[in-house]
Amino acid sequence: MNFRGILLGIFPPPRRRITSWSASPLILFLVIYLGACAVLELTGVILFSKLLPFALLVVTPWLWWMHAAGYSRLNPRRSLVALFSRFFLFGLLIVLLTEPRAVRKHDALSIVFAVDTSASIKPEKVEQAIQYIVDAVADKPQIDEAGLVFFGKDAAVELPPNISFPYEAINVQINKDGTDIAQALSLAAAMLPQEHQGRIVLITDGIETTGNLNSVLDALKAADVAVDVLPIQYNYEDEVWLERLQLPRFVKSGETYEAAVLLSSLQKGTGRLTLQENGHVIFDDTVEFDAGKTRIALPIYLRQPGYYEYTAHIDVPRDKDNWTRNNRAISYLYLKGKGKILVVTDPEGNELDWAPLIRALIEAERDVEQISAYALPREHLALLPYDCIIFPNIAADAFDQQQLQTLHDAVYNQGTGFLMIGGKNSFGPGGYHRTPIEQLLPVSMDISQKKVLPKGAMVIVLHTCEFEQGNTWAKRITKQAINVLDDRDEVGVVVYDWQGADKWLFPLTPAGEYTRLARLINNAQIGDMPSFEPTMKMGLAGLQASDAATKHMIIISDGDPSPPPPKLIDQFIASKISVSMVAINPHGGQDISKMQSISNVTGGRYHFPSDPSQLPSIFIKEAKTLRRSAIQNRTFVPTVSFRSPILKGFDALPPLHGYVLTTPKPRSKTILEGPEEDDLDPVLATWRYGLGATAAITSDLSPNWGADWVQWEHYRAFVKQLIIDISRVSKKGSLRTRSFPVAGQGLILIEDYAPQEAFLQVQAQVDGPDNLSQAITLEQVGPRRYEGRFPLSGEGRYQVRAVGVGEGREEHAHGGFVVPYSREYLRFRSNKILLDQTLAKTGGRELNGNETGEQLYSPRRQPKESSKPIVDWLLILLACLVPMDVALRRVQLDLEVIRGWFGLGRSAPLSDETFSALLARKHDVAATLQQPEPQVAPPLSLKRTTKPDSYPATTTRTAPASPQPEAVDQTLSTTERLLAAKRRAQPSKEGSDDDQTS
Repeated sequence: MNFRGILLGIFPPPRRRITSWSASPLILFLVIYLGACAVLELTGVILFSKLLPFALLVVTPWLWWMHAAGYSRLNPRRSLVALFSRFFLFGLLIVLLTEPRAVRKHDALSIVFAVDTSASIKPEKVEQAIQYIVDAVADKPQIDEAGLVFFGKDAAVELPPNISFPYEAINVQINKDGTDIAQALSLAAAMLPQEHQGRIVLITDGIETTGNLNSVLDALKAADVAVDVLPIQYNYEDEVWLERLQLPRFVKSGETYEAAVLLSSLQKGTGRLTLQENGHVIFDDTVEFDAGKTRIALPIYLRQPGYYEYTAHIDVPRDKDNWTRNNRAISYLYLKGKGKILVVTDPEGNELDWAPLIRALIEAERDVEQISAYALPREHLALLPYDCIIFPNIAADAFDQQQLQTLHDAVYNQGTGFLMIGGKNSFGPGGYHRTPIEQLLPVSMDISQKKVLPKGAMVIVLHTCEFEQGNTWAKRITKQAINVLDDRDEVGVVVYDWQGADKWLFPLTPAGEYTRLARLINNAQIGDMPSFEPTMKMGLAGLQASDAATKHMIIISDGDPSPPPPKLIDQFIASKISVSMVAINPHGGQDISKMQSISNVTGGRYHFPSDPSQLPSIFIKEAKTLRRSAIQNRTFVPTVSFRSPILKGFDALPPLHGYVLTTPKPRSKTILEGPEEDDLDPVLATWRYGLGATAAITSDLSPNWGADWVQWEHYRAFVKQLIIDISRVSKKGSLRTRSFPVAGQGLILIEDYAPQEAFLQVQAQVDGPDNLSQAITLEQVGPRRYEGRFPLSGEGRYQVRAVGVGEGREEHAHGGFVVPYSREYLRFRSNKILLDQTLAKTGGRELNGNETGEQLYSPRRQPKESSKPIVDWLLILLACLVPMDVALRRVQLDLEVIRGWFGLGRSAPLSDETFSALLARKHDVAATLQQPEPQVAPPLSLKRTTKPDSYPATTTRTAPASPQPEAVDQTLSTTERLLAAKRRAQPSKEGSDDDQTS
């Protein structure tokens, strides 16, 4: 096909005369469309991300030509309207392809206040800073926003930028062992709304112990975020601190040794020095010291093997010392001896739970020590003297989180053995689900596969806790309570947020989704609810809709919301839903009897803790109410599943009368099983965990479930063989470890005292505060001497586990040290240089603390532009207009018919342009089909044919005359005219069919 043919295919010949005036609609559209787009772009109302789609406007001449050439078959006015409709749709499609963004201009200013709460800032300075912020924000312009960040070694958002500033107390939890200004500024900048102007007000002393501030300042400058600085200034002339407490490297019991205290001071002076051994004072006297460093030697005497922790403290006049936290030093000694068995008992428990066990261990000639749960050490090194630790039927809420983590670390890192014995306060019913203890046991408390267990449902209602870090406490204990639940149990949290609404933080959800739920709890904004009724109604509706067998609600509040109506309490009682109330820090000690009465009448419990540290154990105890179904009170004889040295010499086992449902972990050894008809229920299981071994007896060894075992003749032998199997095995080694802090780093020294010198590859694992866990490769720095260093993570205890491998040897060594106070307490003057650098780089102002809100929010204001895509809105508009465009071309509205519906008659001829055009086109096609065909001679045939008598000699086809359009009765409706045309065409068609048949 040639070019002319292609062109005619695109632009067919016109059916009517085209003049220069005919092009005016096209020109008008292009001028208006391009002009409007240009104005929107230049004025900044809309930004077009891509300009190339505007090239599609080359298609508009074709749209115009099809209109101008008369191919629409509409009357001129309607055809012109349809053309502009098509132009508009096509122009809208082009705009969509350019990915337009609507631009908004904002004159509001958002300021985020970053307040340093690290250890180097005294509490009264923090209070002054907060009061300055509250006063300034109260006087700020109405449209401006304020946010609040607290920081130390880490940073956290107390309040996001908002027009309102509902500050009540510090609720975020900050690690005060360091100062990371860079992290605080990064977090504050990330909080600033994109559409607003943003500034940061930094309130700090300029002491930076970690982080890279320079890179953050460059990023803030690039983002045009200025940092104003309110300096916290101080310069101490007098300060005394203890750097280190040095203890001897090798000791023997019964000998006298020397401890050395290294004291530093800015001025000469005197003070009272005390030295404590495991909490008992062994030295107390006045000492003199000079400016600089002073070494003070003190005698110590070790009487017997064990763990000895020493604490030195210097007391000087208050006017000669500013920080008291840096006036102590801590160190320890471990004098190895015969390993002990430690039995930890419940102070509120029954003595029969552990008395038979202790008696059997003593008869087996084991050294046994019994302590209460409250006395369990919170330092894993203090557990070094014990080869095995036993928990006989003791609940998790008898311990704090640090004690449980300490025991975990002692098993994993030091090889201490551990045994948990069953009972109603052990395993899942005891609240150990998702705790460090569950991690080290060979069984899991998750019993979701047990079909016999009904699930429980619990709703927690949170009211703002108005004490320091109150909401942080509430969030923490909520997560701990969920941890106790089984994965199938349901839990929901209802809060009253700062927007003034009672709402579900999340509705009843399986506790197995803990990770997702914990994120929602961390992000919750908890407000001061005015009434118990709305939240209790929401919780009641959720619990009533649940199919759980046990339903419970926990409410934590300060007692000031108005009480629920009696009718609502009756609904709780009728639905058998218990409500426990936790009253914390009531306003002015106000009457909270209404909370106590709610818990009493619904069958719940009432708690009034005097210390927030009691809250975790309360919530864990409440959550345990849903776990009682794991206790199986049934008599059975345990089945031997795995032959172990623990069962050596036993031909038959006595029956047990109950156990706790658990699930064995994949790598564990299930030695004894429960009833055979059920799923695999471990009664005795063991495994190795880290350097230690642990065992779980899901029944008990007391006169309760194990009454027949206590009377069994092999009871003592069984206990002895079990303890031997899991206890730590002491191996004599040749490696000696020393570790201590120096210049902000931890130093590890390993010396090899083996008879034969050998090169060893020495690796060390360091665990410390702030979740520090680091592997270090030690280098050989001399004959038989290896050294390694690591950065300190802050105040606390550091444990070192080293292993040396080489020439057929593999030996382990342990060490550790204590950092008694943060390096923050070794800063005696503020750092004005760093603050000036921050101002210079970001273009901020130095504040003096007397600014009003108007002054603070008065810097230059340049309206800030922000944009967001509007493609979605344009797509909706396009989807609505396309049907309208089709209707405009294809749907004919007969106004006379519509008027007739209302009895108004017809006063004008009906419009028939669309159907008349269709009928005329039909006649044209019919006339074309009926033209005479050319005569063609029939082909010759050699076959003999029979000719019918009636066959005509010749046949002549005569084309009928083209039908003439009849006059249309204008009084008829469109439908009536169509039916009439059909009747007129019908006889002609029948006659044609008859001719063909004949």
